[in-house]
Amino acid sequence: MRKVQFALLVLTATLLFFGCQKKEGSAVADASAGTASAEYHIGVVTGTVSQSEDDLRGAEELIKRYGKVADGGIIQHITYPDDFMSQQETTISQIVALADDPLMKAIIVNQGVPGTAEAFKRVKEKRPDILCFTGEAHEDPLVIQASADLAVNADFISRGYTIVWAAKEMGASKFVHISFPRHMSYESLGLRRQIMEEACKDLGLEFIFETAPDPTSDVGVAGAQQFILEKVPQWVEKYGSETAFFCTNDAHTEPLLKQLAEYGGMFVEADLPSPLMGYPGAFGIDLTAEAGNFPAILSKVESTVVEKAGPGRFGTWAYSYGFTASAGLGEYAKRILDGTAQLNNMADLYAALGEFTPGAKWNGSGYVDASTGVRSKNHTLIYMDTYILGQGYLSTTSLEVPEKYYNIKFNQ
Repeated sequence: MRKVQFALLVLTATLLFFGCQKKEGSAVADASAGTASAEYHIGVVTGTVSQSEDDLRGAEELIKRYGKVADGGIIQHITYPDDFMSQQETTISQIVALADDPLMKAIIVNQGVPGTAEAFKRVKEKRPDILCFTGEAHEDPLVIQASADLAVNADFISRGYTIVWAAKEMGASKFVHISFPRHMSYESLGLRRQIMEEACKDLGLEFIFETAPDPTSDVGVAGAQQFILEKVPQWVEKYGSETAFFCTNDAHTEPLLKQLAEYGGMFVEADLPSPLMGYPGAFGIDLTAEAGNFPAILSKVESTVVEKAGPGRFGTWAYSYGFTASAGLGEYAKRILDGTAQLNNMADLYAALGEFTPGAKWNGSGYVDASTGVRSKNHTLIYMDTYILGQGYLSTTSLEVPEKYYNIKFNQ
């Protein structure tokens, strides 16, 4: 698979992000209140602060820029339940209810949790004119591709190799992958795990899989985080401090970082990378003054982490993937509706993402089904250079990922 690099340079950086979150069932009422000046509305559906804060902050950035529907703006933001696996019908109903607003012209769901594809199908049955975009689709690629106008994922194929490569560059000899059965049943996450294991073999690292509780299970987020807090010291003692750790769940990230800083170990980047993902809580970093200014956020996170844990042991992306997916897809939809961008034009998509990542270097391509070799026109995979705190960028977007990794098939 050949890659096309995109250098996304824009002049404006994101400012402070503020916003508000609407309760379930309020979308239609708010839409009626906000029709006075808006020509169209864009619905944005994210997780809550406890499950995926960066995604929510991206929606708030759109509200800051374009106003909320209740105040005559164009953005209608709602959140899906934290326990979305057991409340799929609630999630579906929330998304579909947005289509009852006659001015609704686009719906963005980030992350695309299970039920998103069905919700988009029902939306299209009612309102085929509504654009349906999802960031970080959890459902199998062919499922979400059938109902979404556009699906975007962090490149789970390329990153399966680049994260392991980066771990080796950092000096790791072992790689611990932490997850649970639900995540491993997703093609995007399960296939990446297979690629990581193969990459470890090829690059000379020992691959280790560790199971942790699912935060959407009965133990909840608190129980899952407590498990990580208790297990990491044992894992570091067992595998050694020159071991890189990776987890597939956002809620696991903060306690993992906290304990790695205390007991040793390495961390390349989060599942959905961001300097805000886990670092502020794990290292006690107050970013109130830097809110929305990602260069300043990265600088403060870097100085704190290096001071407490040393250089070259922890990494991230310079900008938040979750924030950028929410805000960037919303911006892309707006530009399409305004007639300044075209659907499925990748240059226009990357320009919209670049509005929130000034100076960042991205790489990406359309998803290719390993079984058929068919490249999707409405599902794109993206990633950014890895930034190692205290060391600088690793040029992962320039790295040539061996073709064999794109041909690995998902074994569920």
